[in-house]
Amino acid sequence: MARTILFPQRSQAGRARRNKSMLLPMPHVVADELALQVHLALAALRRGGTGDDARALLHAHVLAQSIAGAGYGELEPERVRMADAALIDCFERGNAGGGWRLDEAGFEVLAQLVTVYDRQLQSAPLWVLTQASERLERMGAGEGNEQAMRKSA
Repeated sequence: MARTILFPQRSQAGRARRNKSMLLPMPHVVADELALQVHLALAALRRGGTGDDARALLHAHVLAQSIAGAGYGELEPERVRMADAALIDCFERGNAGGGWRLDEAGFEVLAQLVTVYDRQLQSAPLWVLTQASERLERMGAGEGNEQAMRKSA
């Protein structure tokens, strides 16, 4: 799931190294592991998954939008709306006891979004990913979206 990437505070030299590392993409092994979790959640929801799978896709959806807003990856507004609708349908169906799954159209639009998210994880600098993750955490903590956006700006 989405986590804030924390660095321990130590020396000035350590802070300088961390600042430089924030300009680079995350290591490919870590990016692959995060992307795999989202791909597995998507595959599970195609045939009947869990609420955790739906939440993993929701987190990826929010993170992908935030990362695209920072200039890494493109998400067409219509595709974002379609992904929103697919996730809402999935949550409504799952919460009503009808099973956690996506219909074929929902699967296709979320597969496209997951592909963009996968590329973002491989290419966006770590500071962008960290900011997006922190924004998601603030949203999850109940802070309003507008207030969260102001804090990160």
